[in-house]
Amino acid sequence: MPAPVPGCWKANSSPSLLASARGLRSRGMRAVSDSPAAMASYFDEHDCEPLDPEPDARTNMLLELARSLFNRMDFEDLGLVVDWDHHLPPPAAKTVVENLPRTVIRGSQAELKCPVCLLEFEEEETAIEMPCHHLFHSGCILPWLSKTNSCPLCRHELPTDDDTYEEHRRDKARKQQQKHRLENLHGAMYT
Repeated sequence: MPAPVPGCWKANSSPSLLASARGLRSRGMRAVSDSPAAMASYFDEHDCEPLDPEPDARTNMLLELARSLFNRMDFEDLGLVVDWDHHLPPPAAKTVVENLPRTVIRGSQAELKCPVCLLEFEEEETAIEMPCHHLFHSGCILPWLSKTNSCPLCRHELPTDDDTYEEHRRDKARKQQQKHRLENLHGAMYT
């Protein structure tokens, strides 16, 4: 008796059909047909019938999810994580925004303009300086940083309070470093 075939259940099949299929196979021949009966002969040959795939689909999906979690698969591969490259970043961390340096505008800087409102800074006015050294009116930059974490001019990013976004930033930086290392290695091989 042949071993059971996965995905099949036993059925009453024709012994003569089984014998003829086994005879073809033992002589190195395969029965080939373009008709739907070809698949039916497969199930007849193995003395089984196809299972209904629908009840197993959900089970298979759950098993695959469990396996991927067990194997520590990257959640991005499963589509369970926000794709930060196509969404707005979260707001800047409140403590970082509160600790941004305030700069008093001096006479030589009075010609500078706030990049958001395009108004010139007044002498002795206090402006907020970003880590990238761009200056902004507090009324212009604070609402911006409450919505996103980057400089409106150069997109220099400030830290956020969102742990998943910060992990995304670290992963992105690691991938960029790896890319540069590979490019340098490749360049060193051919110089």
